[in-house]
Amino acid sequence: MSIISEASVRRVGRLLKRTLPARQRTFLKGLAGRCLFSRNLRLLATMYGSDKWGQHWYARHYERHFSSLRRKPIVLLEIGIGGYDDPRAGGASLRMWKHYFPRGRIHGVDICDKSPQDEDRIRTFVGDQSDEKFLRQLISEIGRPDIVIDDGSHINSHMIKSFEVLFPLLADDGIYVMEDTGSSYWPDFGGSSEDLTSARTSMCMLKGLVDGLNHREFMLRDYQPSYFDAHIVSMHFYHNLVFCYKGQNLEEGNRRPQDTDLLRRPSNRGTS
Repeated sequence: MSIISEASVRRVGRLLKRTLPARQRTFLKGLAGRCLFSRNLRLLATMYGSDKWGQHWYARHYERHFSSLRRKPIVLLEIGIGGYDDPRAGGASLRMWKHYFPRGRIHGVDICDKSPQDEDRIRTFVGDQSDEKFLRQLISEIGRPDIVIDDGSHINSHMIKSFEVLFPLLADDGIYVMEDTGSSYWPDFGGSSEDLTSARTSMCMLKGLVDGLNHREFMLRDYQPSYFDAHIVSMHFYHNLVFCYKGQNLEEGNRRPQDTDLLRRPSNRGTS
């Protein structure tokens, strides 16, 4: 447990902002990130002003799921850089990830130019997260990511499209994360608070994928598993946050011999 509190980090940050120019503040933050609390994602989020801790409470879940990857040379792609159309605004989470993954290559995508955020091990790209051609070109340039985090437009159709394109392009054993899935219930973002099972929302899509974890148990003759059935090995749901793990979902089912025999018999369903 860190002996440095989040409140202390905020106070020091405000003091530095009043007394030091931007370049010196950036240097000191980088030094603190490397030397003092690089393992503590919550403090890194607080120091860099990321909304992943404080406004949201995602950092604790990220620590749980990403801690085993921290020292590995991962490729991380985050959709959504922040700061709206101001090129010099945003990038807090990218810098947070850079110091949490000291050997990682960090990439960010935004609909607006964010090139002033580029620095050693951070690279930004301009593009639309619902544009399949752009996404495929991006992966061909940066390589297969180990982690994808969707913190982009939060428009449901965009989130679904990004997942459908990028999850198959993840590295083996990669992790795909969707943030702010609460937009599934907001009509302005293409969501619905009434249809919770079949609406074209990120949560309805994700809930539909849960059954695929058990596709070996389906009592359906000639069922052909989808790509997601065969390659999603676990899903973890939190408030407004979902982690999908990629792998080979090849575990044998638990059907009884008589169940298998039933599947071999001709079906009379739908006939007179």
